[in-house]
Parts: sequence; structure tokens; C-alpha cells
Amino acid sequence: MKVIITGGGIGGLTLALMLHARGIDCEIFEQSETIRELGVGINTLPHAIKELKDLGLLDRLDAVGIRTYELIYTNRFGQEIWREPRGLDAGYDVPQFSIHRGRLQGTIFQALRSRIGESRIHPGHRLGAFQQDEGGVTAYFFDRNGSHLRTVRGDVLIGADGIHSYVRGVLFPNEGQAHWNGCYLWRGAMDWPKFLTGRSMVIAGGMAAKVVLYPIGEGAREDRPLTNWAVQVKVAEPGVPPSKEDWSRPGRFEDLMPHVQRFSIPYVDAKALIQATPEFWEFPMCDRDPLPRWSHGRITLLGDAAHPMYPVGSNGASQAILDARCLADLLKSADHPMQALWAYDQERLPMTAQIVRMNRKGGPEGVIDAIEARAPDGFSNIDDVLSYEERKAIVRGYASTAGFAQSQVNRPGKAA
Repeated sequence: MKVIITGGGIGGLTLALMLHARGIDCEIFEQSETIRELGVGINTLPHAIKELKDLGLLDRLDAVGIRTYELIYTNRFGQEIWREPRGLDAGYDVPQFSIHRGRLQGTIFQALRSRIGESRIHPGHRLGAFQQDEGGVTAYFFDRNGSHLRTVRGDVLIGADGIHSYVRGVLFPNEGQAHWNGCYLWRGAMDWPKFLTGRSMVIAGGMAAKVVLYPIGEGAREDRPLTNWAVQVKVAEPGVPPSKEDWSRPGRFEDLMPHVQRFSIPYVDAKALIQATPEFWEFPMCDRDPLPRWSHGRITLLGDAAHPMYPVGSNGASQAILDARCLADLLKSADHPMQALWAYDQERLPMTAQIVRMNRKGGPEGVIDAIEARAPDGFSNIDDVLSYEERKAIVRGYASTAGFAQSQVNRPGKAA
């Protein structure tokens, strides 16, 4: 069997590593001229880290990321709503990592390059057409100027090419634009003094605006880790995105800072951190409706190409990694590639569709939305606003749906 993967992001690279580990031939094609370490901070949850650990990447992740110790939810005044340990400190047998997205991608890429070799990785290749027949798939790749580079034959084609997926666009030509929820997200990272445990994550605010803060790796000095920040603000009614969902669009302080003024977080001076960041990016928060199916014969989708979701709940990259594990296992065990792709849809599509829908309602961050709705000016006793059991139901219910409740990650007999 040979698998053609288009897209060199976290999902596509992880799938290639998974396939190689199972003895399945694959080639990966990325439209960018180089596989660059782009982005800012993300969190990768224990169920996904378990899969990367099984690929032998845990030591490499420790070298570039931070094992998250705790997550704290507060309102915009810094009053605590929920606090819980994470990863190993919550009893999982693997950590949660707070990490720079580019460093995570780079870690996976370096491992892949050393294992399958440079000749199987093709940057600067844009998928321009594909067709399938009874015997396989033929894919045609072009450079940025439209010149044909190569034609590749394989048994299956995997579209791991992101929210602007070419493969998805061909399979669903009438889908239209992505859905914008009316929120803008600004994100940046800067070396900054440690706060709390040095491995803590804080999410503050509510429906109108939120601030997220957490360290993601070593800085130039030991006491000043690289610290990620994000500000999410509702600026309009949902509709058509005002700009392309592109993480390379620079943000502007004049747009951002009026929203930051409303926050007072006791653990860290968020305003000073943001103002000190020399460069940051803006992004309209977009997703797409869940599809009725991903797989069409010998062609399927993975990661953001399959289920783009709002960046809440630390789930985008994690779900792409889980997609990769599931698909690689099925391609290894199925009698026919099309059978594997059908089974992949049955297992992964319903769960990810539910996460997309839950993220639209705030995901686990819905707990701070609920508090802001009931007590917009703060509170004297959090239990008078929303009981512990009600808060727990919001946060833990999401964990169960997304597949990273402890009983799911550590359950006996789960395949390695």
C-alpha cells in the first residue's frame, strides 16, 4: 500500500509517522516552499500526547515545551471560578504540554525526516488535481506558478491541508465560505517573568472577551519563559469572515488594547505583557459545519480539513493527532483501503462533529461564560452564582466528549 498525504501540518506529519511505524509506504506533499515553524502557543492534551509518546517523541517534547500543571478559570476581575490540575498532576499517565505550535510541528517533522528520509517529503508542491479509479488514486502537483512538477500514484489520498483544504473543496464544491462567529482572536508570545507555578494556565473573562495566558517553553533566561497570550473579543454578529482565516496577518495595538483594559488578573500583568510584545497576529474565529462524510472512495480528510473548529478546549491539534492514529491503524488492519476509510469515518466523524458543536457553545470555557451571564460585575461567593457540581458538569462533560477524561486515556487494555 502507498498513501499520498497532502499537507505538512501537525496532522499530516503525524499521520506519516504513524504509517511509517506500521510499515506503510507514504509520501507527504506541502504547498509551502519549506515546512516552517509558524504560529504561537497551543495545548496538546494527554490523549494526544500518549500517541506522540508511543512514537518516541516525549523527550523531544520536554526539550521544547512545558508540562502543564494546572488550569485556572477566572472572571475578568480575576475572581477564581474553577481550578484543576492537568496532565500527570491530574493523575494521567502522560502529561499535557503547553507548547509553541511551530516547535511541536518541528519536533514531529524532524522525527519524520530522520525516519522516512528527505526523498519522501516534498515541500513546494501544490495539489492541483486528483482522480481515482478501481486500482488507486492519481494526484497532480504543481509549483506556485502553476507549472507541473510531478504526477504521483497511490492507493489512497489524504487531504490534511487545513481549513482552506483543496481536497475538501473538490469533494464538496458547494460548501461555501467558512463560518465566522463574530469574534476576533489576537495571539502573541513574549519572554516574561514566571507567574504562579511557572506551569500554570489562566483563562479569564466571559462571552464578551477573554484573555488566555500560559508559558510555552524556555526563554532567553530561566526566570522568563516564553509566555503565550491570546485575547478573544466579540466584535460583530456572526456571518461571513471579514478577512481570510490566515495566521500571518499582523495585529494592531489600536484594535486590541481597548479590550485589554477591562481585565484585571492578579497573577500576571496581562496589559504589560501584551504591550511589550513586538509582533502579534489577528485571526477571525471560523469553523465549518460538520460534513456528512469525509471519505469518498479512496480519498479522505484529516485534521482541520475534516473538522475545523473554534480554538477552545485545547482540541484542534489534539484531534488531528487522534485522526492520524485511527486512520493508520485501520489502513494497517483492513482488507481493502476503501474499507479502512469507511471505518475511519464511522469512528472519528461523529466525535469530532460533536466537539465542533460544543466549541460553538464555548466548550469547557462555557463555565466562565455562564458566570459572566449571571454575575457580570463579580461575586462574593461563586457557589451562590453556580454550584460546584454545575461548574464541574460543564468542564468534565467536555473532557468526556472530547476523549480525554482520565477513564478514556488510561483505560485498561487500550492499544499501544
